[in-house]
Amino acid sequence: MATKMEPTVNVNEVSRISAGTLVKGEIQAPGDVRIDGSFDGKLISKGRVVVGEKATLTGDVICQNMDFCGTMKGNFFVKDTLNLKAGCSVEGDLHIKRLQVELGARFNGNCHMLEEAEFEKLTGTAPEQTAKKQ
Repeated sequence: MATKMEPTVNVNEVSRISAGTLVKGEIQAPGDVRIDGSFDGKLISKGRVVVGEKATLTGDVICQNMDFCGTMKGNFFVKDTLNLKAGCSVEGDLHIKRLQVELGARFNGNCHMLEEAEFEKLTGTAPEQTAKKQ
């Protein structure tokens, strides 16, 4: 029986906001991001975003996939899967392809299920829009 190989993530390639740290502004990350502190602004990641239990976010998050355990006031734009974990609290709108919600997660807002083309148009990440910006 073959075992499924999980991709290996180099910890030096993960951007991290540690507990006790407050960041305000805009972050654009080419890879994965881990937030255990506070973030206020716009976060754009081409990878996975993981938000810890004590983390707080205010603003918008645009990413490929997300595991969310903290507190959020803002909007999610997730190209693939958003996982809302037990104990999290979200006030805002979800623009996603897939959603997993654990029992005990709290969500107040609207949920819009998107196809990839809709995601790219909504977030400005479509190839023709990206070329125009450069």
